Amino acid sequence: MNLNTQILIAAVLGVIYGFFLTLYPQTSFAEHSLYGLGILSSIFIGLLKMLLIPLIFSSIVVGVSNLQAGGQFGRVWKITALSCLTTTTLALILGISCAHLFEVGKGVDIQIFQEAMQNHQTPDTLTPSSFLTSFIQNTLINPFKALSEGNVLAVVVFALFLGVALVKGGESFSLVRNTCQQFFVMMMMLVGWVMKLAPIGIFALLAKLIATEDLSVLSRLVEFAVVVTGTTIFHGAVVLPALLWIFGKMNPITFFKGARTALVTAFATSSSSATMPLSMKCAQENLGVRPQTAGFVIPLGTQLNMDGTALYEAAAALFIANLMGLDLSLTQQIIVCLTAMIASLGAPGIPSAGMVTMIMVLQSVGLPAEAIAILLPIDRVLDTVRTVVNVQGDMMISVVVDRYAKQAEVESS
Repeated sequence: MNLNTQILIAAVLGVIYGFFLTLYPQTSFAEHSLYGLGILSSIFIGLLKMLLIPLIFSSIVVGVSNLQAGGQFGRVWKITALSCLTTTTLALILGISCAHLFEVGKGVDIQIFQEAMQNHQTPDTLTPSSFLTSFIQNTLINPFKALSEGNVLAVVVFALFLGVALVKGGESFSLVRNTCQQFFVMMMMLVGWVMKLAPIGIFALLAKLIATEDLSVLSRLVEFAVVVTGTTIFHGAVVLPALLWIFGKMNPITFFKGARTALVTAFATSSSSATMPLSMKCAQENLGVRPQTAGFVIPLGTQLNMDGTALYEAAAALFIANLMGLDLSLTQQIIVCLTAMIASLGAPGIPSAGMVTMIMVLQSVGLPAEAIAILLPIDRVLDTVRTVVNVQGDMMISVVVDRYAKQAEVESS
């Protein structure tokens, strides 16, 4: 039985068990059950929090250091970076705008994470004039202090600097680069182990949620899932094809026909990494992208370009804040968007691993990591849709980059 099926079964059983506990409130059986469920859920959330900092650090260092290949394609990697930044920014704006428009999560008073909220002080509202100063003071600090304190943004900034240094150093730093890559592979192995516990953790979290909270939370969760799914599909069906038409000069219908095999595989596997060989094949054989361009852009995009993940995480942070009755200021929403962009940079291309980086987005504005329990029931379903958009974006950017690279070669000859 694969992990997807196990998680689905665990979610259903968790809901059923939670309903069962509501039939026997204030009994020793219910109290002992909730105590046990609390221990199981704490272990699962604790493991995710434990892996967050080393996973983000190693993933970003490796992702940026892969730009070393860009030394042979000066114009190619610059256009690739600009394209990734553009599509991710548009996805973030779309995601958080739709979350505001539909007011996802508002009107529900949720109590299950009140204890966690007491231990997480929400940052004070910052004025635009003080944002830059606060950002510098909280991020440009001793990296070892940041690692020990779990200061995610400071760790990310240091990882970006280290990745750029590895690119500039070239073969001189090959030992460090190989060590970082091996460390990242090891972290991915640990994430895989933790994900095997996901069915148990999801069962415990869901059962506790159903047994202790008003069922209106579930209706809000369904509403959020519909909004995020619709927004993600809109980004993949309208925004990305429009950019492809304008900058890649390719008919979107032609693109979808050529990319169909990779997109279906992405939907089935929920893994952009597993789909990458097919993405490269479709780009080269069906979309006319040259091998040297596809071989650089698509692997890099698999690591750095995740529109669907960024959109989901930004909208989810606003959803959680609304559920808890917190009004995020404009500055805090900007922080959410920036963190979601960085988190999508470090999100491993494996099923549901984005829930690890989701903790990073929540904690950037003082929301408790335990709040991802609310998102777990729908994470696997939404993961399939956002993975399709992630893979679509990689192939689309390869088409655009190849067109401009060819144009530059013609102009220089």
